[in-house]
Amino acid sequence: MQLFDSTSSPFVRKVNIVIRELGLEARIERLAQDAHPVRRDAHLMRFNPLGQVPTLVLDDGCVLCDSRVICEYLDQLGEGRIFPREGPARWGALAWQSLADGLLDAAILMRYEANARPPQYRWEGWEAAQWAKVESVLQSLARAAPSLGDRLNIGTLSIACALGYLDFRFPERAWRPQRSALADWFGRMSMHPSIEATLPRPRT
Repeated sequence: MQLFDSTSSPFVRKVNIVIRELGLEARIERLAQDAHPVRRDAHLMRFNPLGQVPTLVLDDGCVLCDSRVICEYLDQLGEGRIFPREGPARWGALAWQSLADGLLDAAILMRYEANARPPQYRWEGWEAAQWAKVESVLQSLARAAPSLGDRLNIGTLSIACALGYLDFRFPERAWRPQRSALADWFGRMSMHPSIEATLPRPRT
């Protein structure tokens, strides 16, 4: 299998954490990709017309796009327990994944506004509105932190990727003050080898 990836993408990081947790590293070839929201790469577009990462090309030629789809496929392939199988545990983990991905969507839109949009077209109110979404999710996570537990599942690792992206791209927007329980939880989660090994890195 081939994975179009990027060391700075939080959605790729989520996939790479799952790969490590399931012991699938030897089965996947990584294709480094400098995905851009405006300038789509022609080679990647042959497999994913959106030109986005992560994109996973299976051995039979089938192409999977979107981290949520890729992670669930890998979990079944590796006979893992990243996705709880049924009941409240499953729906709870999926709900946290969706909320964490929503935080990332808002944060990435802020990143694009500041780095991809020409200065004359930037709108300060847009960035403020996106950060307000991030803050709302952080408040929900802070309230839930005591009940999140330290086990890796698709919900908790998605939250860890979201918080890690804030540290990576928005270090000046300190989210930890007045959210000590969430900060403590994130500190413990960050000690998992798969999370520590996939820390985001700037494109070179």
